[in-house]
Amino acid sequence: MDRLKAMQTFVRIVEANSFTKAAETLDLPRAALTATIKKLEAFLGTQLLQRTTRRLSLTPDGADYFRKCLEILQAVDDAEGTYRGQGGGQPRGKLRVELPGTFGRRVVVPHLAGFCRAYPELDLVLSLNERFQDLTEQGLDCSLRVGVLQDSAMVARPLGGMDCLTCAAPDYLAAHGTPQAWSELREHRGVLHFSGRTGRPYDWDFVVDGSVVTTEIRGAIAVSDADANASCALQGMGLAQVARYQVREHLASGALVEVLAATPPTPMPISLLYPQGRMSSPRLRVFADWLAALLRADPDLQAKL
Repeated sequence: MDRLKAMQTFVRIVEANSFTKAAETLDLPRAALTATIKKLEAFLGTQLLQRTTRRLSLTPDGADYFRKCLEILQAVDDAEGTYRGQGGGQPRGKLRVELPGTFGRRVVVPHLAGFCRAYPELDLVLSLNERFQDLTEQGLDCSLRVGVLQDSAMVARPLGGMDCLTCAAPDYLAAHGTPQAWSELREHRGVLHFSGRTGRPYDWDFVVDGSVVTTEIRGAIAVSDADANASCALQGMGLAQVARYQVREHLASGALVEVLAATPPTPMPISLLYPQGRMSSPRLRVFADWLAALLRADPDLQAKL
């Protein structure tokens, strides 16, 4: 029995809280994981997991062994990362990354060919969605997040700030007038952008004399997708608050017009989230550094927070 592989399998099962989910992320049959755990328990002479039809839980010995496995596997990653770096070796293996749908499609995906050419031995698995998943449960190495982070046991690496603005189509402004102050928004209609995670509309906020104020706005339509938010604004359905990078070409062509420029919305932080200790992995480290450089090249993604 390969004890290191067995430790890795055991940790993945515990993190995923499921033999089936762990098997999917490891690209192995579920039966292979079951056999590995049985061999590991026989080798150690103790039961590690309690399995029922609905639950998977650690025994006291299993919890202690899990903590020690994490320490050992982290030490292995540290050692390999150090010597591969000195030897000039390429990071290799599979890296699972979660990206916000709109941001990933527009900012990250168009540049992936360059990353893959630079690291040909690294297999990248991307999950693009707006409803973020549990990193450990889904076997993800990292997740790019836009917005204020919720409390989390994960480590967050700040990567930038997303510049945002309030805008509308010329047809809407011609029909309803151009607001001159944020306090006039109660007389206007807006495209409401709501969170796919909570179902609640995002606040409309403005930086006024160094302070942040929020206000409500009526809306005839609410969407959970950032691209749909901008599309509705382009169709004259109301004012919208959007990321500047997302509508640059529409502002340049005049299809959208920025309003209330003197009191812009607060920038949104951009962070890379990953489990404790994971950054020592050469795979994750090179991706995080590449992503940071990619965002630094775009001034609309480096707004001061």
